[in-house]
Amino acid sequence: MAREECKALLDALNRTTARHHQLALTVGGSADSRALRRELRRTRREAQELAAAARARLTAPLRDRGLGGEERAELERLWAAFSGCLDLLEADMRRALALGSAFPLQAPRRPLVRTGVAGGPGGPGGSARSLRRLAERDGDGDGDADGDDLRELEREVLQLSDMIHGMEMKVNVPRWTVQARQTAGAELLSAASSAGPASVQERSGPCDPSKALAAAVFSAVLLAAVALAVCVAKLS
Repeated sequence: MAREECKALLDALNRTTARHHQLALTVGGSADSRALRRELRRTRREAQELAAAARARLTAPLRDRGLGGEERAELERLWAAFSGCLDLLEADMRRALALGSAFPLQAPRRPLVRTGVAGGPGGPGGSARSLRRLAERDGDGDGDADGDDLRELEREVLQLSDMIHGMEMKVNVPRWTVQARQTAGAELLSAASSAGPASVQERSGPCDPSKALAAAVFSAVLLAAVALAVCVAKLS
């Protein structure tokens, strides 16, 4: 039961981490906005909660020396996958911190990636009014929101780094000692074997007469060319 719960937690953590990865890559681009930053923060917190739950579920049984060999091997595989997922989450959080610092949404804001025509028919005044309306709609004019978010993100990065370090101190499972359940490329081999009989049947089917005739003509021309070359060599 504990193993199934760990698998479910890791599946949810993988999905949340993948979503966080996609959002982190968008920071600083033309689609960046206050709404995206809020969604990034929400996804990050969800991933951290799932990571804390998975750590608690995996740490206790792996520290139990009476755990059976097969069950321990399976939990060690889950632990290795969990550690890799946390490494990716930490890297994306650091990327989001760097991009958020380089491209703040707070005014005066640094220009993001430009993908359209700036300004409008109202001239500079109309453009300024449009920017103010956008700031009010997006919540950019309320306090130092960027600074608070970045400081909070920096604290969360440090907390996650400490959690990863604490995991390595409590559970000693080197990743290079974890044995995979399948050999490398097993999925590709299974796909090839499933497609193999059809390919064999196609190759072993009746020969195309036009192709056979073309092959025979090519062989005859090749033999004639070889014979002509031998005759020329003898005459010379």
